Parts: sequence; C-alpha cells; structure tokens
Amino acid sequence: MSHQPEGYPDRHDYNNAWTQHSGVREADPSSPRNSEARDALLAVRAEVAKAVVGQDATVSGLLIALLCGGHVLLEGVPGVAKTLLVRALSMALRLDTKRVQFTPDLMPGDVTGSLVYDTHTAEFTFREGPVFTNILLADEINRTPPKTQASLLESMEERQVSVDGVSRPLPSPFLVAATQNPVEYEGTYPLPEAQLDRFLLKLALPLPGRDEEIEVVRRHAFGFNPRDLAAAGVRAVAGAEELEAARDEVAAVRVEPEVLAYIVDIVRATRAAPSFQLGVSPRGATALLNTSRAWAWLSGRNFATPDDVKALALPCLRHRVGLRPEAQMDGVHVDDVLLSLLATVPVPR
Repeated sequence: MSHQPEGYPDRHDYNNAWTQHSGVREADPSSPRNSEARDALLAVRAEVAKAVVGQDATVSGLLIALLCGGHVLLEGVPGVAKTLLVRALSMALRLDTKRVQFTPDLMPGDVTGSLVYDTHTAEFTFREGPVFTNILLADEINRTPPKTQASLLESMEERQVSVDGVSRPLPSPFLVAATQNPVEYEGTYPLPEAQLDRFLLKLALPLPGRDEEIEVVRRHAFGFNPRDLAAAGVRAVAGAEELEAARDEVAAVRVEPEVLAYIVDIVRATRAAPSFQLGVSPRGATALLNTSRAWAWLSGRNFATPDDVKALALPCLRHRVGLRPEAQMDGVHVDDVLLSLLATVPVPR
C-alpha cells in the first residue's frame, strides 16, 4: 500500500480544498467578467448536482476543459457516477453525447468510422463513428489495445477524422472524457505518455463522504432513476452559443508576466525533481496557463493569480510526469511530489 513520505504536504488536504473551492461562487460585482455566459455555466453545475452528488470538483474540471477546448481523463473506482456525470453535463449544456465501451477487440474504425460499400450505388461511402459528437465518453480506455487508443489522437488534437485521404471535421465543441479504473490492471493497456499528454486534465473521482453517500442512497430510495435524467429535474440551461461566448471571455483574462514566469518555474521544477524520470513538457505549461485563466474566469475575475495556478497544478500536471522505479518502490505518490514542488517554488507577490 502506498504511504506518504515524511516531509510531503498532505495531498488529501489539497483535494479537499479543491473540492470546497469548486462550488458555485458569487462573482465580484465590479468584475467585467460577471457575464451572462458565466452565469449560464455556473447554472450548469447546479443542474448536474441534481443527478450527481459530491463531484463538484469534477464538474468544474469538465467545464474548464470545455472552456479551454481540451479533454479529460477521469480516474475512479467503479460506481462513482463517471458515466452519469458526463450524461448530466451534456444534457445541461444541450450537447450531443455518445458512449463507447473500449474492449480488447475494439477496432479503430469502430470509433472513428469507416468506408462501407453501398451495393445500390456500387460506391464506398463513409459511415461516421461515435467520435462524431460533442462529448465522447471513452469508457475504460485502457481496456483496448494501443492501435485503437491511437485512433483518438487525431480527433483529440486536430478535431478531425482522416479516412482514405479525406479529412472530416468533428462537431464543435468536442471533448473526450475517458475513464479508467485505478485499481485493476489485469488485461489493461496503459496509455502511452504521448496520449496522456493530449489530455488537458486528469481528474480523480473520490468515493463520497458519509453524508454524501447517505444522500445518494436516499435519492434512490425515493425513486431516482439514473437512466431518466429529465425525471430527476436536469434541464438545459446553456448551449454551444454560451460556451463560445465564454471561451472568448476566458481568452481575454489577463496574465501578468510574473504569473507566466511562475508557471514556467513550476514546470521546470518537475524536470529537475529527483523522484521524476519524466518532467512536464512545454505543452503542459501552456495547459496550466489556459486552465488557470478559465478557473479565474469562473471565479469572477478578469485576471489570473498564483492561487489559480496552484489550484490547477495537480489535475493539469499529474499525468504528464513519470515516477522513477525506486520512487514507486518507496510508495511515493505523484501528487505528493508535485505538492512538494509547489511548496518550494517561489510565489510572485
């Protein structure tokens, strides 16, 4: 069992703080970012909470990914509402969603689509795969071989699918929410570093607390049906238009040179950390910049602070680093090392 080495900050305290600060906040009335688009996205979180209990931080992470045009890796044991969360989010945002169960025999064409021979026209026509949607739930992505995993790379990076020399654009917005089980590794194919780096955030879904679990059971006792979100009261409160307006406002969030340097210093510290054999790439630095801006905007500000950077450091960087074998044998956790680095990198004033 993993243990926390002496001298490391407590990652559980960090995760609790991240959850507490992921709830709906009131914007500063003087902030130019107190906009209709922001209010609409905050309302989305309230709608998702009608179906999902105790995952406010994950909902915030998914919204940040949509604001940044990125993708999310969801990690949690079975039964913590990963699928329900994505379905509720898509309903609250009036977005199309599709689910693919990744299995060992899944082929790339089963995800992206393929050419099908039409006997009536004697021609090949392209049949779209489930990736042609707004939110793709890639369930248990580490259950399928690397060839099929790699079929998502072009879709995630270029927002298109190329078959037979023809590139077909994907709908906008487009987000891949991939899930994986952190405790079961038999028969799995761990994602390579190149594909992990394509995910903007890696969100860990915790087991609910006692009060939250009582609320989950109470809802089911009174007839809650996870397959009927409309009956649970989940309604559409935003759409692609509000999301596009929100993205424009996020892009206008100001980041001072000192905060930019702070981001770079954190990233460079991961490359020099003795516990890491793989540090964060420049792509990770830009991801931390973009997510910090989105978090600042959701918090009602038109400028990013070092606290915004700290808030997103773990979900943004934890999947972009690799522990040395000796650190793994000592039971060191990636989050522990990252928290230790955050405690040592000077914070701009």
